[in-house]
Amino acid sequence: MSESALPGPPGAAGPTLSSLRLERPSEGVALLVLDDPSMRNAMSEEMTASWVAAVDFLAADPTVRVVVVTGEGSAFCSGGNTSWIASEPGATPAELRERMLPFYRAWLSIRKLEVPTIAAINGHAIGAGLAMALACDIRYAARGARLGVPFLKLGMHPGMATTYLLPDVVGPAAARDLLLTGRLVDADEALALGMVSRVLDPDTFRADVLATAAEVAATAPIASRLTKTALARGHASVEACLDWEALAQPVTLATEDLQEGIRAAQEKRPPRFTGR
Repeated sequence: MSESALPGPPGAAGPTLSSLRLERPSEGVALLVLDDPSMRNAMSEEMTASWVAAVDFLAADPTVRVVVVTGEGSAFCSGGNTSWIASEPGATPAELRERMLPFYRAWLSIRKLEVPTIAAINGHAIGAGLAMALACDIRYAARGARLGVPFLKLGMHPGMATTYLLPDVVGPAAARDLLLTGRLVDADEALALGMVSRVLDPDTFRADVLATAAEVAATAPIASRLTKTALARGHASVEACLDWEALAQPVTLATEDLQEGIRAAQEKRPPRFTGR
């Protein structure tokens, strides 16, 4: 378990984190590391509070262009801390609801980030841990990782928007299978289901994901954020999609980054986007 201060742009100061690290491995890339490997990175109260602080800090940092989430040790995240979940056997449903909603919203706060987010699933992602990964824009898994939502096997209804997020990612048929059986899938089956986009070698996993994150960070920031917004909001029809694109694309055509992108393509060099 770690305790660390938040790194940010020059002059920025952030709160101290517990059971969570925030690193800046390359320009524009922020790396959030769940850091309680002895507990398989279970979502403790300390980690939850640190997560909220870190996400708020990143949301206010204009230098961030992509956020990667991963776990320290052999697990990505084993989900909610079961001793915390079962700690009030005499509580009423209303009292437990008041407890669980802030927990759900805390971890799903990553959805409020305007920049692309990547879940780097280095090991087991279970229950609420998988839900948090599903809340990210992109998911990559290390070969050997296992993923699943075994809520029913623990005697509880799924939480943290799993019954929304999982069907949205894998489709209703696969989501029913996974939720009602509670079975775990390996990384290759997760890839076949569309739960993850790539399966990578565990020996080079973090470096490979961070290399991809650097590629995302090198794209035009305004275009990237608007594309994320379009994908998140969805479109009711092709015409609704065209209406959105006819607004969003002209915004990017009016940027300095568009001119830089065209110059770079003509000069056969990498573009240097500034977000203007």
